[in-house]
Amino acid sequence: MASHSGASPSGASSGSKVVIYAALAGNFLIAVTKFIAAGFTGSSAMVSEGVHSLVDTGNELLLLYGLSRAARPADRTHPLGHGRELYFWTFIVALLVFALGAGVSIYEGVQHMLAPEPIENPMVNYIVLGLSFLFEGFSWFVALKEFRVTKGRLGYIEAVKRSKDPTTFTVLFEDSAALIGLAIAFTGILLSQLLDMPWLDGAASVGIGLVLAATALFLARESKGLLIGEAAAPATQAAILAIAERDPGIHNANGVVTVHLGPTQIVAALSAEFEDALTAPEIEACVRRIETAIQAEHPEITTLFVKPQTHGTFAARAEIIEAQSN
Repeated sequence: MASHSGASPSGASSGSKVVIYAALAGNFLIAVTKFIAAGFTGSSAMVSEGVHSLVDTGNELLLLYGLSRAARPADRTHPLGHGRELYFWTFIVALLVFALGAGVSIYEGVQHMLAPEPIENPMVNYIVLGLSFLFEGFSWFVALKEFRVTKGRLGYIEAVKRSKDPTTFTVLFEDSAALIGLAIAFTGILLSQLLDMPWLDGAASVGIGLVLAATALFLARESKGLLIGEAAAPATQAAILAIAERDPGIHNANGVVTVHLGPTQIVAALSAEFEDALTAPEIEACVRRIETAIQAEHPEITTLFVKPQTHGTFAARAEIIEAQSN
């Protein structure tokens, strides 16, 4: 078995970092503004919105930390690199959205519904919500623009499921949840004032919490798949096989197993049947040629293992795996 390891690439594109920085700046300013407004008005929905923005601010910091950790080179303890750190911290972000964002919002809303108090100076809330909508809308637009670049012709949900870079879609979903939360908060505060029913403000807070809970569960599900290990795109796998097949020393490229350690870091294991007449040095030279060609066309494949194997042996093993998965 032969292997090749390239330099550890950055965990995500510079575009992803731009999305995170935009969201970080916007959420921090919005959180401070919302808490000040909540102090003036006593609005439960505004407290929930403040908590929501504060949690999102912390989430962006965790994503940046994850990107930094994932970019570290391989070492003795982690010979294949640290790419999955990004997936780990993305999963932590989803847990925080659920535990802090959703949990605090629902708790605050229930408390306010049990002991409702009229909102004071509601105009302050409306002004803050309007400004927050503008700031969140800008952050959402930046995230959407970056996500559109990467998704191609795929639908949004399908693109999220296939994406190996969780930073962009995490920020996009957080900002989408924030915009929905702002609309719920505005509706709750307005109806609470017009109908003289203070408990509606608390109900809005519960609604915000439910939106956050649904967002967190979706993000956790997608992050879990990446953390466990997802295969590279079918086109990438086909390209590896095609490159191997072109080499004169390969009799048959049986198949390839791939796994993402990061958005631009793939480990591949190639099963190949070499020509019978090749000597050991010639097989080694063949492997080097394949490695060089794959690295030139697909630099995201940072580690390649080549296993000499007959087609029959590979097919038998593939049948066993297929049977176990059904």
